[in-house]
Amino acid sequence: MTMAEMGALKRRRTLLEHEWARVVPQLRSAGRGAAPAPPVRPEVTESWARSLPTVDPGLESAPPAAGGTARWARSPLYRPVTELAGELLSIAEDAGYVAAVTDEAGTILWTCGGRVMRRRAERVNFAPGGRWDEGAMGTNALSLALRNGHPSTVFSAEHLVAALHGWVCYCAPIHAPDGRVLGVLDLSTTWDRSHPLALPTVRTLASAIEARLRDGAGRDRAPERARPGVELRCLGAARVTSAGAPLRLPPRQVEVLALLALEPGGFTPERLRESLYGDRPVTASTFKAEVSRLRHALDGAVATRTYALTAPVVCDAVEVLAALGRGDTGTAVEHYRGPLLPLSEAPGVVAWRGHLEVGVREAVLASADPRFALRYGERAPYDTQVHEHALRLLGPGDVRRGIAVSRVEASRR
Repeated sequence: MTMAEMGALKRRRTLLEHEWARVVPQLRSAGRGAAPAPPVRPEVTESWARSLPTVDPGLESAPPAAGGTARWARSPLYRPVTELAGELLSIAEDAGYVAAVTDEAGTILWTCGGRVMRRRAERVNFAPGGRWDEGAMGTNALSLALRNGHPSTVFSAEHLVAALHGWVCYCAPIHAPDGRVLGVLDLSTTWDRSHPLALPTVRTLASAIEARLRDGAGRDRAPERARPGVELRCLGAARVTSAGAPLRLPPRQVEVLALLALEPGGFTPERLRESLYGDRPVTASTFKAEVSRLRHALDGAVATRTYALTAPVVCDAVEVLAALGRGDTGTAVEHYRGPLLPLSEAPGVVAWRGHLEVGVREAVLASADPRFALRYGERAPYDTQVHEHALRLLGPGDVRRGIAVSRVEASRR
């Protein structure tokens, strides 16, 4: 994060702290009729007003709910989340977040993350068994996502409870195949780690859980045959496997692998270093060490003079590009599970991320098949133009019009 971005975050937090100190006492004394303060979002002040009759802003931690362990074992989310646990843990640890899954009532069922962040979270009972519904813990991203039914974020002093002002939370609801909300997926961290791509990331992860619910993944499905060689999933949540087994790589090495997969012609050392670090003052030894570690992890499959892959790597981003190149919008949309390495700030990754997003989106908007707009719209909840395009393509009697209408309305809020 640049100094300017950190300064903007600090100013935003200071403003919210000031408004919280001014508005919350007014709401407590005047009731729900008090006018919301302009710098604070209406959905936040409305939640403050709803919460204050039952929640003390001076709470130190979330109240407990009974039966946390048994509740998790019985949850329909248990299997799909467990199957994605490695992916969720990797993202949480790499980005300095805590990931959590709740039930439909807002009780946390499961968490993962690095030891330091989990300990911080446990101090406010952001842990299995903690109640985070609006009536128990006031305004937070989990309670807003459950109430509104769409992805939500709450930053610093937007939380009603003052003990949470050091946090930022990103949340997305998880839907059953029949449309019911089964719970929410949350990514939380300290306010100074706020990132604009965290919300799309959590939405992509929630979609992955929903897909497993739809497909009856895991034990109810015949095991897939392991694909040979190295496979990289870098759209949405990142995952690397070798001969079907997970290959744990640090974020920087995943960035290098993605860039090499996307540009099979390879990079000069200078260009790859610039694509990873831009203008940041990084030593040549640090850069070479990252490439060397990746080469070792891939059993030597990275050339030395011109950095390029010397063994095949299956990559979802490459498959999307190939589908777009042959005009196969359906395959491109199916493989496009979200932005390329959404938490990466490497200049080369950022450039490819924009190229892929624009390519898929334009293909969707150029297609007369509403299925593509509906599918892409699952991963782009705020893209009003895509939802309106789907609505135009659906006939008056098409039962899917309700989905498109609700998405258009949600994207305009």
